[in-house]
Amino acid sequence: MRAEIIQNEQGYTATFERQLQQESNQVWAMLTENSKLQQWFAELTIEDLQKGGNITFDMGDGTFENMAILDYEEGKSIAFEWAEDEVHFEVTPENGGTKLVLVETISKITPHTARDLAGWHVCLDAIEAILNKEEIARQEEWNKEYPEYQRLLESMTGSIE
Repeated sequence: MRAEIIQNEQGYTATFERQLQQESNQVWAMLTENSKLQQWFAELTIEDLQKGGNITFDMGDGTFENMAILDYEEGKSIAFEWAEDEVHFEVTPENGGTKLVLVETISKITPHTARDLAGWHVCLDAIEAILNKEEIARQEEWNKEYPEYQRLLESMTGSIE
């Protein structure tokens, strides 16, 4: 399911939702335990899991970007910096499984925004696949989703700056 993107006074919010079969503690572990986090987003490492702590992003060129953890509630939510924006995950037990919500707060649509949105889309699909012990062709999925997010953003903004 693609993100719902809404324009607001501060910019935009992109909200992704997934209903997962697993219990919330299993989903939470995918977001906060490095061994599980790196199965679906190998470049991220949680250094200090608390509000005010940080996550590092391996840029793949020998450099790392530190991103502050802006909000944290054990077992329920984690939010962190994402360049000029913010990414917020929320885990809620629901219907014998878990509702996983990712909200990216976007200050400004850039040529990179569609790439990020397609990336988050595939990350959530990867989390679900891993939890279900299934395989996912991440690059193929990203290649399918990226032009869809480009179209969606262009329809909202008229063009991508």
